[in-house]
Amino acid sequence: MIRTDGLLLATAFIWGISFVAQRSGMAVIGPFAFSAARFALGTLSLLPLLALSKRRTARKGRPHPGAEPLSVARRAAWAALAGLVVFTAANLQQAGLVHTSAGNAGFITCLYVILVPVMGMCLGRALGPRIWVSAALALAGLWILSVRAGFSLAPGDGLELLGAFFWAGHILLINHLVQRMEALEIATGQFATCAILSLAGALLREPAPFAGLAAAAIPIMYGGFLSIGVAYTLQIVAQKTAHPAHASIILSMEALFAGVGGVLLLHEPFTWRLGAGGALMVAGMILSQVPPKAARALNSLA
Repeated sequence: MIRTDGLLLATAFIWGISFVAQRSGMAVIGPFAFSAARFALGTLSLLPLLALSKRRTARKGRPHPGAEPLSVARRAAWAALAGLVVFTAANLQQAGLVHTSAGNAGFITCLYVILVPVMGMCLGRALGPRIWVSAALALAGLWILSVRAGFSLAPGDGLELLGAFFWAGHILLINHLVQRMEALEIATGQFATCAILSLAGALLREPAPFAGLAAAAIPIMYGGFLSIGVAYTLQIVAQKTAHPAHASIILSMEALFAGVGGVLLLHEPFTWRLGAGGALMVAGMILSQVPPKAARALNSLA
């Protein structure tokens, strides 16, 4: 259990600091170009793991014994759809970082922990009272964190919030696909799709998109090899033994690491909004993952 928690915490740390890397890279390169480069590197880092996984599957037989295997064309189509969702979410996040802080982006993106069960309700899944309380806490934190004078969201915060909906949709899509496809196969396909779409966006929308490639090399390598390649692999290894709700609680700490990273590495101010809003959002995220039986036990002690 200690090993599993350590891997999940390392994943959350890498993902949280990636907000700092993305914001640093944006100073010298466009959002589409940055996404194209880091997703291409992430794809390349997963190719050896995918090849190894395919060899192991060939020796052991069908990876999901109870499921009818999908054809190559259908697997490619599903992976491409997942890549389209990732492309939209990642570039909304990247564009939002131009107009908001790394801490804000990390906290708002982590609203996917609340949005997943809410969107699941729209698909026919029942929700308990604790989910509504969690959503209220998270929304209160988002209000404190993001709403400025004049009762309006900063442009970057609005993009991050829109991106959170796509991240939530992506989680639900992956939950469906992982029953029929290998995790590394989904990841490699979606990241390759995202890299291609981001490259097209860079060539169409950004003047001289790769002029700052060398200057942004370190943030790009961090975002590609560590955030996508290493962190994704650590998450897969850890979730082989971790309960999903327990894993979600630890992984949601990426928001905390994003805020701390913005303060320590980018010298962003630690404001009362960041502290109070972040605390409410983290409380909402954690409460949303408490199992119903544990929630009832806590209520009986109150």
